[in-house]
Parts: sequence; C-alpha cells; structure tokens
Amino acid sequence: MYQTAMQLEPIDPETAVELYLADREAEVAKATLYSHSSRLGHFVRWCGEEGISNLNELTGRTLHEYRLWRRQDGDLAPATEKTQMDTVRVFVKWLESIDAVTPDLHTKVRSPVLRGSDNVRDVMLEADRAKVVLDYLTKYEYASRPHVVLTLMWHTMMRTGAIHSLDVDDYDSDGQFISVIHRQETGTTIKNRADGERLIALSDEVCQLLDDWIETQRSETKDEFGREPLISTPDGRAHRSTLRGDCYRYTRPCVSTGKCPHNRSPDECDAMKYTTAYECPSSVSPHALRRGGITHHLSSDVPKDVVSDRANVTPSVLDEHYDRRNQRERMEQRRKYLSNI
Repeated sequence: MYQTAMQLEPIDPETAVELYLADREAEVAKATLYSHSSRLGHFVRWCGEEGISNLNELTGRTLHEYRLWRRQDGDLAPATEKTQMDTVRVFVKWLESIDAVTPDLHTKVRSPVLRGSDNVRDVMLEADRAKVVLDYLTKYEYASRPHVVLTLMWHTMMRTGAIHSLDVDDYDSDGQFISVIHRQETGTTIKNRADGERLIALSDEVCQLLDDWIETQRSETKDEFGREPLISTPDGRAHRSTLRGDCYRYTRPCVSTGKCPHNRSPDECDAMKYTTAYECPSSVSPHALRRGGITHHLSSDVPKDVVSDRANVTPSVLDEHYDRRNQRERMEQRRKYLSNI
C-alpha cells in the first residue's frame, strides 16, 4: 500500500538537493555532479517562488508546472529541456528512496521526446576558420597559453576537462604522445572516468609547440595537490572557465582577421570585453571547436575508428553529434575506394 503524505519524512528542497549531491559524489564525475547541482538549483529556486518548503507536497501536476516554468524561464530548446527534466527525474527517484515523496512519482516526470535534428547541434568551427585562428596565434602569440589550448583542442580533439587535467609529466616529448588520466582523488576528472583514459599521438609541430611552451612560457606553479599542471597560470592549474574563455576570445573574427562580419564598432561591441567574448555571434565554444576538429579529421580520410579512439567518443555518437560532413562529401570520399575493387 502506498504511503500517504502524512507518512512521508518531511524535507525542504535545499536540504534534499544537498543530500542528493553528497550521495552521488562517489558515483559520478565531478563535472556531472556540477551539472546536476546547476540544474537542480533552478528547481530549488522554483520551489522558493511557489512556496514549496516540503517536498512531500510534490505531485505529477506540480512537476509538470515546473517543467513549463523552466522551459519559459530558460527559453530552452527541446534537447536542453530534456536534459534538465531527466536530471529532475533521477532526483525524484532518489527522493523516493528516502521516503520524501510518494512511490513511483518519478514516472510522472515528463521530458520531450527528441525527433530528427532536435538532439543534434550543428555549430562548429570550420577548418578554414580554424586555420586562420591558429595561424594568427602562431605568428603573433606563439607558445602562449591560448595558442597551446586551441591547438590541443583542434589537433587532439580533447574535451576541456581532459586538457584541464593534464600534468607536465603526462607529456612525453621523446615518444611524442600525451597521456589522459582520470585522477578524481587529486582534483581532476575526465569524461567516462577510467574508460576515458588513453594515449594520444602528437605531430612534430604540436610537440615543438608544447616543448616551447614548457621551456619559455609556462608558469612553473603547482596545484593544491602538489601536481604540476601542463596548462598553468601564475595561480596554479588553469580553470576550465579559463580554457573556455581562451576559445571564445580567439575565435572572434576581429582578433584573427581584424574585421567584424557583423559590422560592429569595436568601441561599442559588448563582446570586446575579456569576460564577454562569448557574446560575439561568431565566437565558438570548445565543444564547437572539438566538433570541427573531428569533422576535419574525418574529411581528411582518418579512419572513423581512429578518430573515435582519439577523441574518446563511440562511433554511434560520432555519427549523430560530431560528424558534420554532408552526404555528398561522404559519397565523394567513398568514391576513392572504387578503384581498388
């Protein structure tokens, strides 16, 4: 027999989220935990606005009202709304386990069913633009932190978290490779945790850049665990937000070309500020740069399984989310193999 609201254990939204995050801390990567904290922060805010101080009061109807509120409040695309509500569903299922809500309430948490291109993001840095950006950095800011960061993002297709996690000792100059390692106990995590660990081969050019960065530009600092981060600042390991900022700042066309495709005045453009480069319509995120790098590798006839291993992404996800070649481009690449039949 189902428990009634009178038999449930009262709990307020803030405490519930804190307990949930503490419970999940040992199970998920730090980045995942941060994402859940951020998404559930909106839920706590909504509860405050609605005067919900005890989660025993939650019903299928109130959860639907939250979904509609969150969609409007965040102006969410279907894929983003699904991610938000899927996290709420997991949270509500956990609430059931501590007798905070009625059993099976999580089954009433609705989220969009994605169809077609709803779950596919097309923004990426095209190869010709990437060349312009990297050529600019090579000529004017050689072996600077942004030069190293954007080069690694493009050539190795590493995620921001992986670049953030690198230590100086992870780079083997003689062997020309870099090791990506999950080190949760000392403050750095990578997506897919131990399954995401891998060795990534580097070209002569990238190795020379890393050698010069370490020799002449890198701040010789350590992080709070005594590790020597490869991408450092005078304060220690560069934050992920710093790496994202480097990407946004240097993919603004005005930086690498001196021209603005949006006809904005530099004196009036909000995106000219150091912290607001993301407001430039043409700047891109690290994810878009990574997607461009993956597409460039595939377009250059690098085998899909090699790209999959190098970028740490399954072939199916590679096809759905990263490979932005059109059907004509794929057909022309396949044509090259006909002469061998």
